[in-house]
Amino acid sequence: MSAAIPYWREAGSGPAIVCLHSNASVSGQWRTLMTRLADRYWMLAPDLYGSGRSPDWPSDSTITLQDEVDLIEPVLRRAGDPFGLVGHSYGAAVALRTAVQHPTRVRALVIYEPTLFSLIEMEGPAPNDADGIRNAVAAAATALDGGDRFEAARCFIDYWMGPGSWATTAENRKVAIADSVVNVRRWAHALFTEPTPISEFGRLQMPVLYLTGGRSTQSAHGVARRLLKALPNVSCVNLAGLGHMGPITDPDAVNRVIENFLLRSV
Repeated sequence: MSAAIPYWREAGSGPAIVCLHSNASVSGQWRTLMTRLADRYWMLAPDLYGSGRSPDWPSDSTITLQDEVDLIEPVLRRAGDPFGLVGHSYGAAVALRTAVQHPTRVRALVIYEPTLFSLIEMEGPAPNDADGIRNAVAAAATALDGGDRFEAARCFIDYWMGPGSWATTAENRKVAIADSVVNVRRWAHALFTEPTPISEFGRLQMPVLYLTGGRSTQSAHGVARRLLKALPNVSCVNLAGLGHMGPITDPDAVNRVIENFLLRSV
């Protein structure tokens, strides 16, 4: 178990729901969901390694999704058993890893486009559905090697949100995003090399809500096609007008669907 202690925020009371944020984000991305559900649920949202007020990854070794699960274990213990779990992007990948490790502790699971690119890689090498994100990571890494973290952030954000998105990002957000994107190689390693075979996800019996954005990327949709075939108790909602960052760009639309699912399942 990790000796590091994550920062987390809490709100409300009732059955516990743990929310995990995406790359280049923090636990605050779930603030509107926490406010929406606090009258019925005990909402807990940690910052993952190197995000927000949690510690950075304290090692020169590569990080794994299991390391992230170990980091948030104090939050999971505080939530008690069982708890609901909500994750977006990288956070959804961590949520799936958590569910595989603790299948009896997770009452229900909500995942918005988990970025488990390893499931694509396991089927065969490039060219494949993960080419776009692989190329974006390579471009961001080249920018970082050249000392330009803002260009690295542009490569990453424009891949996930569409060309020109970085240019329209609020200036007061750019510094925090650029500071976070210095970890892009670490994120990619954890996601591309996660060893859990897809058959393990087929053992998860809790109800799962899988959310996708109709305007999202080929890599995100490629993961979805594979996981939706594997998860035995899954329902899928495609939000046609949204992209990969839907929980951040359009929280009301996403949170409404999450709320309806949790009311039925937790």
